[in-house]
Amino acid sequence: MKTARQLLQEKARPGIFSVPPNATVYQALQLMAEKDIGAVLVMDGARLSGIFSERDYARKVVLQGKTSAGTPIVDIMTKRVIVARPSQTVDECMAIMSEKRFRHLPVCDGDTVIGVLSITDLVREQIAEQQFLIEQLEHYIHG
Repeated sequence: MKTARQLLQEKARPGIFSVPPNATVYQALQLMAEKDIGAVLVMDGARLSGIFSERDYARKVVLQGKTSAGTPIVDIMTKRVIVARPSQTVDECMAIMSEKRFRHLPVCDGDTVIGVLSITDLVREQIAEQQFLIEQLEHYIHG
């Protein structure tokens, strides 16, 4: 079973996409659209301050009648960010995301963010592992 660190190293689109705490919701949405991602980290220098997702936008901006251009990201972001350690397995990361009901999981080595795993990253890895196991079993059965 792969770890979060291994999965981050193999990601097709590595990188940490973030906005500063003084950014507006509109600026965060622009970055998300440009990078075709569903969430951005809110970073105060190298420190993780929060995370902003499409879900945050829908529930905290649109439904509350706020404007994207006039709303600071710090007013909308999720401040209590749950993170994974690099040594945690794909299954452990999946369990965290399922239990807490979110789709993006920052991975931190101490206080340093080393990447973000999405639910899609984890599902792809689980499918690849299952496919490998199936192939190994078929090889074993057919000699």
